[in-house]
Amino acid sequence: MNPWNNLLTRLPNPHFLQTWEWAQVKAQGGWQPIYLTWDEKQFSVISNPLSEIENGTRPAKPEIEAAALVLKKKLPAAGLAARLCLLYCPKGPNLDWSDVPLRTRVLADLERFARQQGAIFLKLDPDVRLGTGIPATESESADPAGAAIRAELLRRGWRFSADQIQFRNTVLLPVSASDEEMLARMKQKTRYNLRLAAKKGVRVRVGGEKDWPLLYKMYAETAARDGFVIRDENYYRTVWKLFSGSPVEQLQPENRKTEQPAAAPLAEPLIAEVDGEAVAAIFLFAFAGRAYYVYGMSRTAHREKMPAYLLQWEALQWARAQGCAVYDLWGAPDVFDESDSMWGVFRFKEGLGGTVVRTLGAWDFVPNPLWYALYIKVVPMLLAVMRLMGKAQAGRKNL
Repeated sequence: MNPWNNLLTRLPNPHFLQTWEWAQVKAQGGWQPIYLTWDEKQFSVISNPLSEIENGTRPAKPEIEAAALVLKKKLPAAGLAARLCLLYCPKGPNLDWSDVPLRTRVLADLERFARQQGAIFLKLDPDVRLGTGIPATESESADPAGAAIRAELLRRGWRFSADQIQFRNTVLLPVSASDEEMLARMKQKTRYNLRLAAKKGVRVRVGGEKDWPLLYKMYAETAARDGFVIRDENYYRTVWKLFSGSPVEQLQPENRKTEQPAAAPLAEPLIAEVDGEAVAAIFLFAFAGRAYYVYGMSRTAHREKMPAYLLQWEALQWARAQGCAVYDLWGAPDVFDESDSMWGVFRFKEGLGGTVVRTLGAWDFVPNPLWYALYIKVVPMLLAVMRLMGKAQAGRKNL
């Protein structure tokens, strides 16, 4: 197993966006991966985790207590800005956040590291829970530990980021339960649509590399129809290639067995077909006992046959076959009402019977306030232009 990934699996709540594979994806886009570790005595910056971290199952000595993949982007500017950069730690750092001395040491070292790197800001968005359930409902439950960590970030001068790269909130489904228990958690309409899809002839299969052109074309069609921006095809091919592994041989429930969590990150598409025609698909990731629904795509044809419902049911089966305990539906609204752009998608996810999990979101440490003020003014304008260009490109891909 990759030694960096092996290290992550020994730490609490590891995420696939902290893996070596994700670092290689971002390196293709001009980000420099930097690997940071903390043992009981020191903070280390690692240039090559494949050779500098002990491989195998035996913990390194001294044992590493925290780790972080940090992505660095140098700014293409001359003169005084030559050393300026952006730093981002996606879904990290990885540590026991309830360990106050360790947490304090990690944050202090990250702040020092950001200053040394000449960063405009260091952004992190760890999966630290603020609570579960929908606010202002009976399901709401606050997490005092998360509130204490948020208060500590504020005391240290961190800023809640206006640029939330990842979803702050999500919906989690346990997959270790029986099929009957998973069905019982679903809303009645969801169960009805799931059975309707099977009755109407929707079939789901595991896709492979030969399906990637089809998947990207369908994803571009979805983006043009629903008004969101996607990247170029080479980006997704890089993601899928780096994370792809051996597919589950068959999808029939009787041929699925619960295995140990995958030793390496894995990504595979599930494709829904009607009479052999692909009508919808999802791309799933799995790492360290957790599965993620990251990319979803569909066509307008046969939507009345509800292929999305059967896809999610098969995704639950796929997650269990990978030895995962939890299936992450990857995103829930920031505001839980119809004003949020994700409300419609959330209602679909909510019907599957999961638990809403609310997290800290992204926070920025700002060593350079003047450049940061300029950055947060200019970047939204650039992103708006990029979105318009991306929509036009997605539309052309659909021609």
